[in-house]
Amino acid sequence: MSNIPWARRGLHVIVKPVGATCNLRCEYCFYLDKASLYPEETAWRMTDQTLEVFVRQYLDAQPEGIDQIDFAFQGGEPTLAGLDFFHRLVELQQRHARPGLRIFNSLQTNGILLDDDWCRFLKERDFLVGLSLDGPPELHDKYRVDPSGKGTCSRVLETLRRLQRHEVEFNVLTCVNRHNADRPLDVYRFLRDRGVRFVQFIPIVEPADESTPDHPAVSPRSVRPRQFGQFLIGVFDEWFAHDVGRVFVRDFDHALAAWVGAGASLCVYAPECGRAVALEHNGDVYACDHFVDREHRLGNLNERPLAELANLAQQERFGRDKSAQLPKCCRDCGVLFACHGGCPKDRLTPAGDGESRLNYLCEGFKMFFEHVDAPMRAMAAEVRTGRPAAGVMQRLQASSTSPPTETAPRRNSPCPCGSGKKFKNCCMRRNAP
Repeated sequence: MSNIPWARRGLHVIVKPVGATCNLRCEYCFYLDKASLYPEETAWRMTDQTLEVFVRQYLDAQPEGIDQIDFAFQGGEPTLAGLDFFHRLVELQQRHARPGLRIFNSLQTNGILLDDDWCRFLKERDFLVGLSLDGPPELHDKYRVDPSGKGTCSRVLETLRRLQRHEVEFNVLTCVNRHNADRPLDVYRFLRDRGVRFVQFIPIVEPADESTPDHPAVSPRSVRPRQFGQFLIGVFDEWFAHDVGRVFVRDFDHALAAWVGAGASLCVYAPECGRAVALEHNGDVYACDHFVDREHRLGNLNERPLAELANLAQQERFGRDKSAQLPKCCRDCGVLFACHGGCPKDRLTPAGDGESRLNYLCEGFKMFFEHVDAPMRAMAAEVRTGRPAAGVMQRLQASSTSPPTETAPRRNSPCPCGSGKKFKNCCMRRNAP
C-alpha cells in the first residue's frame, strides 16, 4: 500500500464523452447498458461547457509535483463526439495548463470512424490510440459486430494500416473470451505479424443473470479461469522465446515491474484502487469505469469540484476495500505481490468460512504468475544490473534468488521493461487505466 495520503495521490479520469452510445454492438460490451442511467437523454454528447469545466478541474486536481497528466477518452465509442470536440479539447488544455506541465491524450476506439483526417489530427497532437482487435477474423468477428450483426475485423484492420501509414502511436486491446482463449498463439502471432508492438489482454468476465451470491455464474462468453491462465502462458512462452524487447504486453510489463519491486502502474494489479474515476457525458463522476451505477455515483463536477468528489470518504473506502477485503487465501498466497486480488469487479467466487469473495480468475492468475517466476527473475536480474530486459534472451539460464526489494522507479527513471525510454513515457503511460 502507498504511504502517500489519499488526497495527494495522482488522479486519473476516464472520460465518456458520448456516454454509452456506440456504432457497434459488441456482444460482451459492459458499457452499453449504462444508457439506462439516463432514460431521458437525447443529446449524448458532452457540451463544450462541461468539457471546459472538466479540463480546468482535472488540471487543478493534480497534486503538487505532478509534471505530467493523462487525458483518457473511452466509450461507448468516443469518436462519435466528432473531430471538432477533440480540437476543442486541445485548445482548452493549452489555455488552462500551467507552465511546464506535459499533457498526454489517449483514445480507446473500435477504429471504424478513423479516416485520414482523424489520423492526421491524432499524429499532429500526439494521441495514443487503443485499437480494439480480438485476433484473426474468425475470432474477432464472433462477438465484435456492427448493429446489423456483421463482423468488423476487416474494417479494423484497414484502420490499423491507416494508423501505421500516418505513424500514429497505438496499441491493441484484445478481449480474451471463451471463443478465442484456446488459441493464444493464433491471436498473438496475428497481431505481432501485422506490426502490433503493444498489446493489452482484457479478460471477459460477465456475471450471468442466474448468478446468486452463494452460487455465482458467468455468461457463456466469459473466459474460464484456467483457460485465461493458459492463454497468458501460451502467449508468454512465444513472446519470451522470440519477442522480448520487440513486443510489449501489458501483463508482462506489469509482471516484470512486480518482480523488480517497482509496484503496479495498472489498477487491476495494484494493492488499492479508487484513483481512476469515470466521467460521464453530463459531468457525473463515478467511482470507477466498472462501477458506473447509482450506488457508486460521487456527484457531478458542474455542481461540486472534481477534486472534492475524488477525495470523498466513500471513494477512499472504495479504494482501500480492495486490500481490506482480501480473503485469507489471498493474503497467504505466494503471488499476492503480483496480483493483489485482481479487479474487484471480478470477485465473484465464495472464499469459504464467510470471508470476502475471491477473484473469479484467481486460478488463472496464479498459474500465470507461477509460470513466469523463473524468467521474470532472470529479466529482473538484467534490469538490476542496468541492462535491458531483452538481454535475458542471451542468458536463458540466468536466475536470481533474491526477493524483489527495489523501490518504484521515478517518473524520469529508465522503464523497468528495458525499452530504453523513461518510465513516464513508456509503461507508466501505456498501462494507465
